[in-house]
Amino acid sequence: MAEISCDGRTTRDINSEIRRAIAAGDREIVVKDPGARHNLAVAILDPARIRISGSAGYFCGGLIDGPRIEIDESAGWGLAESMMSGEVLVRGSVGNGAAAAMRGGTVVIHGDAAARLGVSMKGGTILVAGNCGYMAGFMGQKGRLVVCGNTGDAFADSLYETACFVGGSIEGLGIDAVIEEPSKDDVAWLDATLSQYLPGVSRRGRDFKKVVAGRKLWNFDKREWKVWQEAL
Repeated sequence: MAEISCDGRTTRDINSEIRRAIAAGDREIVVKDPGARHNLAVAILDPARIRISGSAGYFCGGLIDGPRIEIDESAGWGLAESMMSGEVLVRGSVGNGAAAAMRGGTVVIHGDAAARLGVSMKGGTILVAGNCGYMAGFMGQKGRLVVCGNTGDAFADSLYETACFVGGSIEGLGIDAVIEEPSKDDVAWLDATLSQYLPGVSRRGRDFKKVVAGRKLWNFDKREWKVWQEAL
């Protein structure tokens, strides 16, 4: 296991040492004294477990493809932005725009998420044990977004194919978002996923509401629709 201290060092130096440690064969890395620095552990493209022992600043874990990043406390804006695969787990809460434009992998937030959670997500799974702010799921294209607590206003606005699940109350649905009954497969997936990532959450799959697109904003001609379906 490699230990990397952030004390008195630039973010560039810290990220470079993380990559050198992985290249040398270390697959367990602890980043100590992060001091809520921005841009920690970005663009990591190899499997590794990176534990940030404290809080992280903006854009932690962005552009990753493969690693598991664990943050012991909280994280700022833009957590796991545009991640391709892997896991990002936060023991505390996160700022605006967490998991924006993510394409795959799993993001787990044990606390609350601020506004614009999962904006334009294109795949993967987002799990929030607590509440989220306004406009979560805006223009979500694929994947699943799960909020065990309550949501802010304009939830799932202008949604495409992302499936959203809410265990608490919804302050207000966004444009073209509708509530439907979760299927048996949805309930089974929720139970299995919560048991794996958030075993302390008391809600079960049957307790969740499912929010999907009403499809009234889906305006395609036949050619565009075919291209869209093939892309999915």
